[in-house]
Amino acid sequence: MNDAPPLTNDAAPETAPLDLFTASLDRLEVGWTRTDAAGFAEALDAVLEAPAVGAALPFDDVSLENTSVNCDPTPAEVADARTGVTAARLAIADYGSIAVDHARTAGDLASLFPALHVAVLRASDVVPGMTDAFSAFGPIFRDEQTSLVLATGPSATADMGALVKGAHGPRRVHVLLLEDR
Repeated sequence: MNDAPPLTNDAAPETAPLDLFTASLDRLEVGWTRTDAAGFAEALDAVLEAPAVGAALPFDDVSLENTSVNCDPTPAEVADARTGVTAARLAIADYGSIAVDHARTAGDLASLFPALHVAVLRASDVVPGMTDAFSAFGPIFRDEQTSLVLATGPSATADMGALVKGAHGPRRVHVLLLEDR
């Protein structure tokens, strides 16, 4: 039986988007941590597996500076990295999906090659459902002329039989939710 919500369904209005999002992450076997800016470095350290590479975060109150995350890795360092850290632009609560803007953050290497992808997301950027996401995507695509990659859980394929995780991206995902409301 498929536990994924139907494509036409949006989050129930009585369910808080963050609660729905974390429940969706649990269903997808994606780790998550809620933190504030003051606890960010400690929360990040708790989930990192060294060596780690990443892309600069576009947030004013948190940064990868003064962490063990290498934001200017060589190709060899990306290949050796166990963790990649990037920002997520938006999350869709009822699917547990995150939108990663590789053009803005140059995070494609960090989010796809290491076995663990740590996505940093502002709690205020979690929208209830797909309708809300498409409303947010319009201005992003029109005004910024960028693209987004929607990722839902770890990379997996069953093309050749049994389910294989990490075939086309990370085997594991962890979301750091920054409390900002």
